[in-house]
Amino acid sequence: MEHHDRALAAYLDDVRRDPDVLAVILVGSLARGSEREDSDVDLYLVVTDERFARETDAGRFAWTDRHGLDYPGSYIDIKLASPAYLHAAVERGDDSTRASFSGARVAYAVEPGFDDLVARISALPDAAWNERVRSHVAQARLYGGYFLVQGAERGDEFLVRHASVHLTLAAARAALAAAHVLMPGPKYISKLVRSVPSPDGFVQAWDRAVREPGTQSGSDLLNRLMEWLGNGVTSDETLSTFIRDNELSWLRGGVPAEYF
Repeated sequence: MEHHDRALAAYLDDVRRDPDVLAVILVGSLARGSEREDSDVDLYLVVTDERFARETDAGRFAWTDRHGLDYPGSYIDIKLASPAYLHAAVERGDDSTRASFSGARVAYAVEPGFDDLVARISALPDAAWNERVRSHVAQARLYGGYFLVQGAERGDEFLVRHASVHLTLAAARAALAAAHVLMPGPKYISKLVRSVPSPDGFVQAWDRAVREPGTQSGSDLLNRLMEWLGNGVTSDETLSTFIRDNELSWLRGGVPAEYF
């Protein structure tokens, strides 16, 4: 919309004079063309690696600017990035980071090459998607087939609910990964799990496990997931994948599977 374009142009005028600013990448609803009248302007401010190090060492990763200057309720929502950050996002970015660059466009750059780099962030090869499916199935199998059962046997309501939440999250994420769909954040799960192809009854079983956490609903959901995406993975392989992705994520320099 015209008032968003004016707000972005004003912000670019503010930052293009800074020699440390290398690019401005527009993301979110404005980049995708789905903005509302009152939408804010979401972007990544790409600075030199040295500037990024100084800012983040001081705890500055994101901020807002131009509050109410361009239209009622307006502001620029800024996240800091650098060339090293963008390259790292291509190699090992989690789903929410990759999803944030989906549909992004470079609004300003001091040199070519950012368009291709940004496009690569939200693209994953088939092998990576397959590994995500495997990881999320392992999460579901351990939470639904072990921790949930233990919680019920011990009468531990917290463990039952904890395991149920992780089971439903993992089952939904396995479904998304099978469809090559990134997960922007938990608040999108309920909508996204309905938007991807799945076997008859899967979404209904997922809904029930969310509404009625317990071994019966959890077992039904897990069985449907294993029949669909289990691919003959053995119990030992499942356990090793779970340990790798959870207990040893710190050793591998990554994050637990639910944060992929």
